[in-house]
Amino acid sequence: MTKHGLIVSLSGPSGVGKGTILAKVREDFPDSKSSVSVTTRSPREGEEEGVAYYFRSKEQFKQMLSDGEIIEYDEYVGNYYGTPAAPLKEMSASGSDVLLDLTIAGSLALKEKFDEAVTIFILPPSFEELEGRLKGRGTETEEVVAKRMAQAKGEILRANEFDYVVVNDDLETAASKIEAIIEAERCRYERNIGIEKKSSWA
Repeated sequence: MTKHGLIVSLSGPSGVGKGTILAKVREDFPDSKSSVSVTTRSPREGEEEGVAYYFRSKEQFKQMLSDGEIIEYDEYVGNYYGTPAAPLKEMSASGSDVLLDLTIAGSLALKEKFDEAVTIFILPPSFEELEGRLKGRGTETEEVVAKRMAQAKGEILRANEFDYVVVNDDLETAASKIEAIIEAERCRYERNIGIEKKSSWA
């Protein structure tokens, strides 16, 4: 019987470096998979179904929501973007680890759908460091940075709802800690002895 792969989700405030850390972890774990989102926007030139996105109409997307097939979603410029449940289940069932970069609400929704998911909250070394990173992007106004900082302070209060917390004070160190978490989770008793926790996938 194939052992299920892990579903690992990283979350944290804007500017904390989730994407960069995840890219490093994927580099070290090249067999891991990524989730492809569902969107209601039209395909752009060169975008393939199931590679860039799963393209659906708004009616189809709303039906997927109604049927519980979307774990979490957001709306941007009049279009919906969401994380579909079925591909995650399929990849995990085939033995592949799936690494996700989700919003805080998205990770918590994932945990509700699948309690075996591993959620990791990425913290900045300090608020000052986070503000410096946001300003260092050079792509946002002072007003936007101030709003992101205010939002970050509220988001960090939810870190206790996650399985693990990793401080991103150094990319290599943070990535190594996440890789250690993944290795430890692979060794959990329940994942190796065939004792399954109750899951909504069943």
